[in-house]
Amino acid sequence: MNPEVRGGRRSPSVAAFLSFLWPGLGQWYAGSARSGLLFALPVLAVAAVVGLQLLGGAANLAIGLLTPSTALTVVILVGLLGAWRLIAMAGALTAAGRGRSWRRPVPLATFVALALVVVVAHGAAASLAWSFYRAGSEIFVADTGPDRTPQPSASGVAGGFHATPDTVPETPQSRINFLLTGIDSSERRTHALTDTLLVVSVDPPSGQVAMVSFPRDIARFRLTNGKNFRGKINSLMTYAQNHPAEFPDGGLPTLTQELGNLLGVPIHYYAAVDLAGFSTMIDRVGGVTIKNETAINDPAYGGWNDGRIGFQLSKGTHTLDGETALAYVRSRKTAGDTDFGRARRQQQLLVALQRKLTDPAMIPNLPGILKDAEGTVRTNFPSERLGEMLDIGQALDDTNIRRVVLGPPYALTPPASESGGEYILRLEMDRLAKLSIELFGNDSAYATAAAPADSIAP
Repeated sequence: MNPEVRGGRRSPSVAAFLSFLWPGLGQWYAGSARSGLLFALPVLAVAAVVGLQLLGGAANLAIGLLTPSTALTVVILVGLLGAWRLIAMAGALTAAGRGRSWRRPVPLATFVALALVVVVAHGAAASLAWSFYRAGSEIFVADTGPDRTPQPSASGVAGGFHATPDTVPETPQSRINFLLTGIDSSERRTHALTDTLLVVSVDPPSGQVAMVSFPRDIARFRLTNGKNFRGKINSLMTYAQNHPAEFPDGGLPTLTQELGNLLGVPIHYYAAVDLAGFSTMIDRVGGVTIKNETAINDPAYGGWNDGRIGFQLSKGTHTLDGETALAYVRSRKTAGDTDFGRARRQQQLLVALQRKLTDPAMIPNLPGILKDAEGTVRTNFPSERLGEMLDIGQALDDTNIRRVVLGPPYALTPPASESGGEYILRLEMDRLAKLSIELFGNDSAYATAAAPADSIAP
């Protein structure tokens, strides 16, 4: 006789275990095929959906969970599946024991042990999905005040992004333009400055990417309202935020509009990255590898957590931890170095981090990465298009990236007699217009308009 069968009865413990493995198996084992099919089909449907998603890769599945509605659906589904498994196990136990299993110690102990495993496993899965939901809700923000002015968050990243951008790509194949701002809001500052102003333009059909950095010392440029901004470009966001009567759109939206106007293409989306959180994220992924083109010896750099002064990095390939990476993109006092070199290093580090984050080997680190990103990044980019950006990012190599820093010849230093002795850069609009057409072709506003005169205030 089958050891699992005694007097024609099936083992309740085995039945519970089988439905633990897959709801319905225990019912089938106990002789109730119809009941087994009823319990098995919903789980089979869910498994089929997950399997189809996995065909696109685990990274794409994880990216999809950053859409808050998707992540919340998964949280609820995980809970329901856990409950379904418990009901199936209980039903199988009852069916195999003909209602008497609950009074027997071995089947009862088996059910309790298996139930604890189900609760712990589904609790862990729901917790992971909830971390995606929380991160997606924080990163892809849309809360605004009446004037759409971003409010600073506790982390130092400007919040208050309005959900609907002023302009969006016309079709899924249209060029997508982002503004990435690196906000340095360290304790030594009385207000946040946008020390990184980087426009990233992606052409989905070709996978080509253009990166254009605006040096922070650009000043005296023409605004869309016809006036001239007298300050430096890295102070525009804070100035606009603090002067709502003059800039009713708020700080970051104003910055986006003005940089897009200067560059000749609409900026559809923007993201603010807190530099301190950026450092933490780099540590989380195990550092980033860069090739330093020129030796760095900055005796004045003072951004170290331990208070030391100075930063040195030899020429060559290095793997940088978060604090060193932050020094790499902040330092600008090396003899012969300029803010232009720093902007190039910022572009380089961004590409290096993008490659690390899109590496499937980073999937086990996702919970920690998500936690870091919550306090580091704010964007109005639609989370539904993240999978598309991931595909482009994974296929990206250096030959597909055009990097430009708007230093000479696109921006020049005026004579001290014109700047009052202050170091500033003034845009050469004719040259910038030609660059815009070169980078963006017919997408550039300059391609259909006469080259602009030098619209710089004296």
